Amino acid sequence: MSGFGVVEVAGRAAEVAPRLRAYLPPTPFVRYDAFSDELGAELLVKCEHQQRTGSFKARGALAKVLTLTDAQRAAGVITASTGNHGLGVGNALAMLGGHGIVYLPENAAPGKVAALRRLGLELRAEGNDTGALELKARAYATDHGLTYVPPYNDPDVIAGQGTIAVEILDQLRTAGGQLGTEELDAIVVSVGGGGLISGVAAVLKQALPGIRVYGAQPALDDAMAASVRAGEIVQVDAQPTLSDGTAGSVEPGSITFGLCRELVDDWVLVEEDAIRDALRLVIDTEHQLIEGSAALAFAAARERRTELAGKRVAVVSCGGNMSSSTLVTALA
Repeated sequence: MSGFGVVEVAGRAAEVAPRLRAYLPPTPFVRYDAFSDELGAELLVKCEHQQRTGSFKARGALAKVLTLTDAQRAAGVITASTGNHGLGVGNALAMLGGHGIVYLPENAAPGKVAALRRLGLELRAEGNDTGALELKARAYATDHGLTYVPPYNDPDVIAGQGTIAVEILDQLRTAGGQLGTEELDAIVVSVGGGGLISGVAAVLKQALPGIRVYGAQPALDDAMAASVRAGEIVQVDAQPTLSDGTAGSVEPGSITFGLCRELVDDWVLVEEDAIRDALRLVIDTEHQLIEGSAALAFAAARERRTELAGKRVAVVSCGGNMSSSTLVTALA
């Protein structure tokens, strides 16, 4: 996978996009007026919180599962997930057929656990270290002849997430006529393991070389940003965050690390109060329920409002799977 660079990501995303579209209709790409007014910019939101399964993760999981044979899916696939990626894998198997196992943390959101069960997945909750869960899932796949579907460290998964940017470019052309580099100045993307921002940024930077890419992470759990600063993948002393969808360490040797180093122009570390405030603003002004990892990206845009003023900016609203109990706590 060492030769899997930006050009390869963009090319593979363009190839897989038509296949995914047969199963996952495009999500809206719309202007959020209140945020636009506050930032003094045109803020366009890619509404992956309206995606099937409630998260962008449906794309990468499906892209990977589509590469498997009927026999491989029947033998079983396995993954590790805090919830959204597991839902994506379960959704792909429900559409294509096959058996799935998910290693998930013991503190996974109850609503996500219930949704995983409804998809017929076999669940294994073991501890709360997401990095350790990925290693366990990989080892089990090797020992039992199953296929491991990584949450981010995989070319097909990254390319699947890159189809978000393929859609954004198509939607800009449809809305604005002939596309030029002035059509999108910046994009803000939440980052956990880096699969989402790697795919999206690779596609956009090939089409719009002048675009500025902002990676958003919680200040309490900034493993990828810390790794980029250090020049190598490092562990951080992570604390619980409302952005649970981005929580966790970066897998050693992950191809997303090099892609993030190359593609992300600025890292924005966001405090918990700012994530909560952004969540409230989306609910109050757009009447849309998003999860903490999506609110993270909105909060990061607010943090950079001075430099984004007067520009055309995209935000990827990556998911909407928030439980009622978490929502009550977040809005308290």
